[in-house]
Amino acid sequence: MSTLKDETFRNLRDFIYEKSGIFIADSKKYFIENRLSKRLEEKKLQSFDDYFYLLKYNTDKNELTVLFDRITTNETFFFRELKQLEVFVEQLAPKIREEKKLPGLKIWSAASSTGEEAYTLAMMLMEQAKGNASKFDIFASDISDVVLEKAQQASYGQYAIRNIPDAYMKKYFRSGANGVFTLTPDVKSKVKFSQVNLIDEKRTRTIRDMDVIFCRNVLIYFDKKAKLKVVTNLYESLRAGGYLFIGMAESLHDITRVFRPNIIDKTVVYQKI
Repeated sequence: MSTLKDETFRNLRDFIYEKSGIFIADSKKYFIENRLSKRLEEKKLQSFDDYFYLLKYNTDKNELTVLFDRITTNETFFFRELKQLEVFVEQLAPKIREEKKLPGLKIWSAASSTGEEAYTLAMMLMEQAKGNASKFDIFASDISDVVLEKAQQASYGQYAIRNIPDAYMKKYFRSGANGVFTLTPDVKSKVKFSQVNLIDEKRTRTIRDMDVIFCRNVLIYFDKKAKLKVVTNLYESLRAGGYLFIGMAESLHDITRVFRPNIIDKTVVYQKI
């Protein structure tokens, strides 16, 4: 196996940062080496220098997608950080509908990975549905086409479904072979997936007037400069007074003051000022 030289690591790290905003510390050199070594074999390349050359001068955007997929950890599962979801569905959603005088909600699950968050929101809102309250649109995005393809298939193993209540499993999932469970078409139809790089201002500019954005456990991948860029793009995508949820262990305190932190049931929700 080829060894990743320090200089090549720095070149790769800077390239990844430039294209995605994802910051990779010096201590992650062996992590990158392990994650990308198989890709060298697949592309029949002799060295990491060859791979860096391929990334830099190849016009095939698919290779960037593969790169992002290999270096990001797409760990997620249904009903993750449930308290935030409950605060949104039970308290914020009715409040937003009342404020807007309209039944429809526009929700963006940013960095949605394989779709568990977006589909959880869809199921919870469907359970809350009363007449017009059932009207909502969920837009879900990720930087990786690979995980988006899995999300659209909507088939999941035991790890992803381990926190799903039995009533939801019976109502919204169908069991298949090898312990795989697939969502019913009515849930799948509620979510639209698309590839979005969160630091790409041109791309995020096409996403506007969102009532709520979920961008949870994502900012940890960025340095302060990239965090500000991502959060600014999310801010612009929200309607006036819209809400942003980030991970429960994350904070906007040192990043920006353009959101007002609200405490609802001991849960921090950021509101666009």
